[in-house]
Amino acid sequence: MNNEKLKSLSDMVTDAHTRIQQDFVNIDPIVGVSHNMRKNAVPADVMTIDCLKTKKRIIIILHDQQPGHVHYQFSFIEQDPDDAFKTLDFNNLNADTLYDWIKDYFS
Repeated sequence: MNNEKLKSLSDMVTDAHTRIQQDFVNIDPIVGVSHNMRKNAVPADVMTIDCLKTKKRIIIILHDQQPGHVHYQFSFIEQDPDDAFKTLDFNNLNADTLYDWIKDYFS
């Protein structure tokens, strides 16, 4: 289980979320964490960042077998994601990156 990485990711998202709410009144992201993949025998956790106004979603996956990476996709709330996830070194992910993703994709 990737608890340390998930906590770190959660801290980054909290920081980005707080700044987004201060800077953009029209963006009110909703953040969720799902362990459903684990329930289906996939050793990974999923974080979603949703914008109800635009119906857009950012999906971030932390996979136990690739602890140094995050997989992410810009998607839509009402559509199943496709298999085209991008990969980013976890050490290159930070609150500024998440802030930019939210600002750019949800605006």
